[in-house]
Amino acid sequence: MKPVRIAPNNPVFDLPVIVGIEEGLFTKAELDVSFSATYADREKDSAEKPILTRLKEMQFETGSADSYNVCEWASIDRLERGARGGDIAALRAAVAAQAILTFDETLQTPRDMADVPVTVQELTGSHYTTIQMLESAVGAAHVKIDHGGLPQMRYAGLKSGQHRAIAVMEPFISLGLKEGAHIVAASFYRGGEVVAPDLTPEERRAYYEAENAAVDLINADFYKYAHHVAAHAKGALKPNELLRAFVRYKHVDYYDPMLFGRAYDWMKARGLSEGAGEHGAFVVG
Repeated sequence: MKPVRIAPNNPVFDLPVIVGIEEGLFTKAELDVSFSATYADREKDSAEKPILTRLKEMQFETGSADSYNVCEWASIDRLERGARGGDIAALRAAVAAQAILTFDETLQTPRDMADVPVTVQELTGSHYTTIQMLESAVGAAHVKIDHGGLPQMRYAGLKSGQHRAIAVMEPFISLGLKEGAHIVAASFYRGGEVVAPDLTPEERRAYYEAENAAVDLINADFYKYAHHVAAHAKGALKPNELLRAFVRYKHVDYYDPMLFGRAYDWMKARGLSEGAGEHGAFVVG
């Protein structure tokens, strides 16, 4: 069987891959799919690490992984920065929210966030979506970003009072609401499936068909698999406390070049792109 190594992202985004492995769907597709590292390995990443030395990016760059998923904008950014090259093959199966959370009662709506720092992980979904959530409400000049670490680190900083507001996804939205935080703004987004150029169209098709079958299983019985996502909260959230409102799963979609163009133009306009995409650093679709 064709070996395919996946660099881990957060479990909420990886759930279709986890289920596909667990239920033998990739094996049925004659693919030997496994993760190239553990989630414990990933949690060693720190905010100080350069982007391409973070676990999933580094493993892809060095050839230890054949694919990983990341937010749409970051998929563009990583391939643009990287030396290996690759494709944005599809929009990932996870449709998830990033939410701005706070315990501060003076912060209730996006307009209250003018000049209030929001702690994110630099150049990830939390960063890009925070800009999009706040820019129209307070103006670009008043969107303030602080760069923090992985979501569990940001949430710990919110609880300790180190951070006034953070942007996080599940399971930390559900955990925050359980523990008394509230949402100031939330935005749903998808991500790009970054794949190595040496995976054939047939192998990609088989992979995504198996992943889509995993999506069907998740949607048929979400709480059968919710423990994988809740585990990221290290026991602070039970699987049945994970809310369905902030993540959903659908079949992967072809990444239309028009959508890429809109995302890329948005990034360039804000200085979030180095411009290499204009001369073929990567391929869409």
